[in-house]
Amino acid sequence: MNAMTLSRILVRFFFWIMLGASSAALAYALIAQYAFGFEPCLLCQYQRIPYWTVAGICLVELCVPGIDRKGVAGLIALVFACGAALALYHVGVEQHWWQAGACAAQGGMSFNFNDFSAAPVKPILKSCDSIDWTLFGLSMATYNVAVSVVLALIALHAARNTKRD
Repeated sequence: MNAMTLSRILVRFFFWIMLGASSAALAYALIAQYAFGFEPCLLCQYQRIPYWTVAGICLVELCVPGIDRKGVAGLIALVFACGAALALYHVGVEQHWWQAGACAAQGGMSFNFNDFSAAPVKPILKSCDSIDWTLFGLSMATYNVAVSVVLALIALHAARNTKRD
């Protein structure tokens, strides 16, 4: 199979491929959380948003005729690029390159009475700089950077090679 044929297949089944990739990534995260007990931090939960977004976009595109496929593919590339940036930010927090402003477990103590009285019913959030699992010394956030960049590049390729309807 030559590169031109592979490119045509990618463009033709692009939205099915993106829906499958997004579903697989979400399934992996949910299985890690619920089957293996890996507690996600706030940034881990934020990293799921691009996958949910792309899955929704793909479902709409597959169900509604007449949508601009080129524009939607470009939008998916942008969503995955933002997901890669968020995952890279998380890697930086894990490696202590910077501190997470969004991670509640790293923040200071609140002196507000309402926060104090609600504390027993709030779950304790995992710190964003703690790593539960690594493979070859790389965390799930690091792998998410790579996956998101690859999916963004695939989406960009599809956007450039899809003809406007």
